[in-house]
Formats: sequence, C-alpha cells, structure tokens
Amino acid sequence: MAQQSPDRARFPPGDPWRYRWIVLGVATFTQASSGFFVGGIGALSVHFQRALDLSAAQLGLLVSAAQFVPLAGLLVAGELLDRYSERWVVGIGAGVVALALGMGSLAPGYPALLVALLVVGAGYSSVQPGGSKSVASWFDASQRGFAMGIRQAGLPLGAAVASAVLPLVAEEFGWRATLLTGGLVALSGAFLFLGCYQQPPVLPAPRHKGSSNPLTARLRARLRMLREPSMVKIMLSGTSLISVQYGVAVLTVLHLHQTSSVGAGQAALVLVASQGAGVAGRICLAAWSDHSRSGRYAIVLVCMIAVVAGLTVLLTPAGRAPLIASGAFVWLGFFGFGWYGPWVAYVTEAAPPGKTGFALGVAMSVNQIAIVTMPPALGLLADLTGSFTPVWALLALLTVVALTVTAAAEHRTQ
Repeated sequence: MAQQSPDRARFPPGDPWRYRWIVLGVATFTQASSGFFVGGIGALSVHFQRALDLSAAQLGLLVSAAQFVPLAGLLVAGELLDRYSERWVVGIGAGVVALALGMGSLAPGYPALLVALLVVGAGYSSVQPGGSKSVASWFDASQRGFAMGIRQAGLPLGAAVASAVLPLVAEEFGWRATLLTGGLVALSGAFLFLGCYQQPPVLPAPRHKGSSNPLTARLRARLRMLREPSMVKIMLSGTSLISVQYGVAVLTVLHLHQTSSVGAGQAALVLVASQGAGVAGRICLAAWSDHSRSGRYAIVLVCMIAVVAGLTVLLTPAGRAPLIASGAFVWLGFFGFGWYGPWVAYVTEAAPPGKTGFALGVAMSVNQIAIVTMPPALGLLADLTGSFTPVWALLALLTVVALTVTAAAEHRTQ
C-alpha cells in the first residue's frame, strides 16, 4: 500500500471533477456487490431452514456472523482510510469477501458456514466506510447528500437483486451455489474498484505534527469526539434504525409466510419490493437533506417517526392481512432502509477535519453492535413466543426511545 496521495491518473479531457460520477458509480457497484449475498439471506430463509434444519434464531445468527468482525474491523478500517488510499483499502476488502464466499460454498454444514461468514465480515469492514469516504471526498456539500444516497442505495439494491436471484439459484442448484454466486459478484466489484477509483485532483491537507506522545494525543482526540452531542445523536439513531432495518430484512419473508399465509415465493417478492423501496428512499431522502432548511438530521428524525408508524400497523390485527402487511413492509423499506443516506452524509459533515475515516468507522462500529445482536435476538423472541408481535413491538419501543432523546438534543442544538 502506498501512503495516501493523489493518484497520478489520467482524467477525461476538460473538467477533471466530472470524474466524480464515475467514482460514484464504481463505489455504488462495489457496495452492492460486496453486500450481495448477505443482503439476500432473508429471501433464502425458507431454503436454509429446509436444507440445514435451522430455527429462526439460527437463521438470524447467519446474518450476525457476517457482521461480528466489523465490530472492531470498522475501527481499524477507519484508521487505515485516514492513512492510505481508498482504492487499496476497499479493493482488497471486497476481494476478501469474494474469497470467503467461494470457500463458504465448500462448507460441510452450518458451523463451517458461520466461520466463512465471519471472514466475509472482515473483508466487508473496509467497503462500507471506504466507499462513503471516497464519495464524500469527491462531492461538495451541495451534492453530497444526493451522491451519498445513491452510493448507500447500493446495499438495498444489491439485496433486492440477490433476493430475486438467489432463491432461483437455490431451487435449481442448491444453497452452496448461492455462496459461489455471491463470491463471483463480490469479485467483480473488487476488480472494478481497484481498476477505476482515483483520488480527487487536489493535494491532501498537510499533516499536522503530533505532540511528544502522538498515540496518547490521538486517543484523547478520539475520546473527545465520542462525547460530542452530534456523535451521541448519530449513535442512538443509528442503532435503533439499523435494528429495524435488519429485523425487516431477516423476518419479512417468515412473517408473511407464517402469519399471513403467503407463499414463500410471493413473500420473497415482497421483500424485493421492500428493498427496492429502500433504494428509492436512500436516494430521495438524502437528496431532500441537501435542501432541507432544518438540516440533514431532521430527515433522520422523519424516518424514525415513519418507522414507528409502519411497525404500529404490523402490531394491529389488520397487519396480518397479506395486502396490508405487504404495504407496511414496503413503507418500512422506504424509511427503514432509506434513513442511511442522510444519516451517513451527516456523519461525514459532523466529523472533524482529517478524522472522516475514524468518524465513519466508529459510527458504523456502534451500529454493528445492533446488527450482530438483533437478528438472532429477534429470531429467538419469535421462536419463544410463537409470534412476531413482540418483535415489532420491541423495535417500535427502541425507536421511540431514540427518537425522544435525539429529537430533544436536536431541538437544543437548533
């Protein structure tokens, strides 16, 4: 790896900043391809349950396995991104995802599959913050929300395509083929990012010399950042909304299949529609945040209110009707997946100069706690109670608490 510096790239003739749209497309595709398989696990829930005799909690643990290593890996990735070129950090990470999924296709059973997904998480640790940092460095504040929304739409976009394609692959060739397919898709994203990404055509900001004890100084600076009111809002809202996002992603098909008597294929299509709504949400809500007079965080608060409304519908008797339940999941897809666009743009702008990578890493690392714990916990809650009602009630409660606390903090800031 080379120390971070402007890549000696040959930009298209004319304004070199037009290359930002190519960077955006490459970062979006790499995001979608790296999260392709894990995003499609929810649609494979019935297939995995039949093939490996899994409970809902074990199915949730599959998702958590891929998200466990990023608890620490995102912090490491954030530090690397402040030191080295995004090209290598993201490209190598996506390559690790591809290799791990390829090896996972040879797994003899459930335990080995969990190990393979742990390695997938290690590789994915660099893709999420690295892609966000690359887009933030190419776009100014007037377009950053819109661009970040498009880039972050890569995750639900990849999940939507995976939810449509992987069940067909599983039906035709078995569950192992779904991992191999995911590995090939991730490999294409790694090659594309390594081949096409360039640094912006400006010199990096000069590095400030540290104190006599630079490690201690860096630790103090990071601890101060964690105590900032903006970071508190970021972490509370992120953990509540990411819990809803993964609850919907993992349990939509099971809820529709078991509670609303919808066939597995039709339920998977509803999940595809929900994730497609999430793609639209990430772009539209992030673009809205570019022009909102109340600031980007106000859009995150809107998403939290909308999520509570959608979960409330699922808690009523009407939420068991196939049409109403499907509509509620699409609504939750738009807001429960779409919140990430304005949220991550807010993170990049709230970060101190030169600390964008670390700010993204720590914010996403806190989210990982919910990502790791919530899918198996929600699945276990559904198993123990024999109902999805306590699951949606718990998610609604968490969101209401986070909304109350952060809305009060935002009002004081305004």
